[in-house]
Amino acid sequence: MVKRIMKAMANSIGVSKVMEPRHMVDIQLNTFTPVCTTELGALGLMKDEFDKRNVKVIGLSVDGVDDHNKWLEDIKDVSGSKPNYPIIADEDLKVAKLFNMLEGDAGTTSMGRTAVDNETVRTIFVIRPDKRIGLYLTYPMATGRNFLEILRAIDSMQLTAKHKVATPANWKKGEDVVILPAVKDEEAKKIYPNGWETVKPYLRKVPDPSK
Repeated sequence: MVKRIMKAMANSIGVSKVMEPRHMVDIQLNTFTPVCTTELGALGLMKDEFDKRNVKVIGLSVDGVDDHNKWLEDIKDVSGSKPNYPIIADEDLKVAKLFNMLEGDAGTTSMGRTAVDNETVRTIFVIRPDKRIGLYLTYPMATGRNFLEILRAIDSMQLTAKHKVATPANWKKGEDVVILPAVKDEEAKKIYPNGWETVKPYLRKVPDPSK
């Protein structure tokens, strides 16, 4: 399914390939809604942080291009920054349906739809390099998204893809991590010759291996 989604995205933004080593897709609501206006502005201001992590940011809204162009000026007025990443105009609802955010019988046009009609289109997806969904978070309409948490999760995903570790609750980049239970002590001694802290037999902490 994800491959079909990626193809649909490529067609929507007019490129043949949208995948980079890691790819984040930010799914939005209708244009001219207060929470989404602040979100798109905040995401634009933080885009450099995603670039540093080699993450491709793409927005999606079930509205038309003309509405997007008008909305961008509002976003700039509110946040001081106009979004500098692609925003897909999903006027025929195809991408929202491929992501299972709208029912199959939701229709084939964004015309006449309200924010309430599209309240399920409030999900952030992180697409891994293998074109599988690595993470998704769905927010209620009245709750703005925390992009610092998205960055934290991406840091964890990128770290754990390279090393045989997991990140504990509230972990931040640079803090201690946990050796995977599948890594037995003998193997762990080879990977971590300086040893580790044993909190429990199944909970062994080591410094962030990416430091």
